[in-house]
Amino acid sequence: MKVVAFNGSARKDGNTAILLRRVLAELEAEGIETELVQLHNKRFRGCIACLKCGETMDNTCPGQKDDGLNACIAKMVAADGILIGSPTYYANCTAVTQALMERAGYATRKSGGDALRRKVGAAVVAARRGGAIHAFDSINHWFQIAGMIVVGSTYWNMGYGLGKGDVEQDDEGLANMEDLGRTMAWALKKLNA
Repeated sequence: MKVVAFNGSARKDGNTAILLRRVLAELEAEGIETELVQLHNKRFRGCIACLKCGETMDNTCPGQKDDGLNACIAKMVAADGILIGSPTYYANCTAVTQALMERAGYATRKSGGDALRRKVGAAVVAARRGGAIHAFDSINHWFQIAGMIVVGSTYWNMGYGLGKGDVEQDDEGLANMEDLGRTMAWALKKLNA
């Protein structure tokens, strides 16, 4: 089994990556392979409504094939579980996170196979203070429309901190990430039994 995590932050190893790594560490402790994909250097655009993904039927975005997003889609399709992490920008997830979800969603649904259906997914959000619920909901709505199984923790999967590394002072947030990892591992094992 494998879980792939996408860090939609502009900071390569900032608060969002710290939270995601906490989840991944628990998954690894349960014997699940993990991968963290950092999107800090990606310039993904949103869907351009070319509808070519419905013609190729191969779980790719052929209309914008040279920006690296298709490699992310391939990782999603190959994985059993998907984590999407984003900091909170103006009460939502980042533009690169939104573009990833938008285009991956269309490419995997237009293919006719619903390639992400019944995979396990979880959102992870970093915030300075407010707006995190909307970012969290945006990612979870994407999992829902993809037909995925969404897992949670003992509280919403969020951590708080402004500066790089500040989230490590949020003991409750870190504990939630650890619980999320254990819950995701449990769900994956049950589904793959």
